[in-house]
Amino acid sequence: MSILSFSFQGINKNSAKFTGKSRDFELTIDEPIDLGGTDEHPNPVEYILAGYAGCLNVVAHIVAKELNIELKKLEINVSGKLNPAKLLGQNTTERAGFQHIEVSLKPQTTATDIELLGWLQEIEKRCPVGDNLQNQTPVFLQIEKELFVPSLN
Repeated sequence: MSILSFSFQGINKNSAKFTGKSRDFELTIDEPIDLGGTDEHPNPVEYILAGYAGCLNVVAHIVAKELNIELKKLEINVSGKLNPAKLLGQNTTERAGFQHIEVSLKPQTTATDIELLGWLQEIEKRCPVGDNLQNQTPVFLQIEKELFVPSLN
């Protein structure tokens, strides 16, 4: 299979709200009121958790099918804690991101505990979002300056 490319692009609505598109889907990112937002949409780290849960769901079902495990239902809970001090410009040695992420998969199935352990290990190995969260991915930031010309009116 060839390499797949994904992208997201958008523009700010204000200092805490950002709207963009990925394929034909529009997403709005906001912050809670205590972080300067309007609390009308999930914030960036909530989207990370949602993306992880969605990815785990897809991989869990692919692996279950391969292992002949019937999933009648799958509940996934993902949570993380972070200290906003660095985000807010405070001098801290703590990282800006999640200190850790906890995931709970609750399958409704007749599979044995041994089968579920193998299923879980395979999901952990194959989930692309989990891989990005657990391993350093090179990120290249750059500035493309747009010239601002004030109006003379």
